[in-house]
Amino acid sequence: MFAVTVTFTLIPGGAEAFMPLMLANARKTLADEPGCLRFDVCTDPAHPDEVFLYEIYYNREAFDRHLDAAHFQSFDAATAHLVWAKDVRTYAQVQT
Repeated sequence: MFAVTVTFTLIPGGAEAFMPLMLANARKTLADEPGCLRFDVCTDPAHPDEVFLYEIYYNREAFDRHLDAAHFQSFDAATAHLVWAKDVRTYAQVQT
């Protein structure tokens, strides 16, 4: 298993436009990418401009295919102006 965490810091007020695109990307990933086993989108009302993702892929190659997917590329381009910072971390060995 291969885990990915992403923390987005959005521009102030950007969550309203960002979240529908983020949730659509998560749904599309789970529906169309058999290598994606989990895709959680997390928010905290106390920090409305922060979005945390927790994703599990079968392996690194499945995550790389995700990054190349048309729906991810479209999401990334459509939300770039809303993201102030993005921290991506990957974990190569996940024990179950």
